[in-house]
Amino acid sequence: MTSKKLEPAEETPVQWYVYVLRCADNSLYTGVALNVNKRLDEHNGITKNGAKYTHARRPVQLVYQEPADSRSEACKREYVIRNLKKPQKENLIKIKNLAHCTT
Repeated sequence: MTSKKLEPAEETPVQWYVYVLRCADNSLYTGVALNVNKRLDEHNGITKNGAKYTHARRPVQLVYQEPADSRSEACKREYVIRNLKKPQKENLIKIKNLAHCTT
């Protein structure tokens, strides 16, 4: 009987994101996800597993997202954004949107 050498499986790079949602009451919610569009559907009640916070503040709209190298990095960035005051978050959203318009 011959033994086959098993090749290590190539890992597909995983892209995490930190995102900000604007809720119907104009509040901002920050989170992390692998698939932001799927997570947005969850927050809007289209599929299950949305956050309690957004459940009472639907509909929500994606206003900001940025990639992170890992879940850990996404969570660290989420922590920073969550601790910003609302005007600072609004400025972050505005700057990101302006940069997107000029590229």
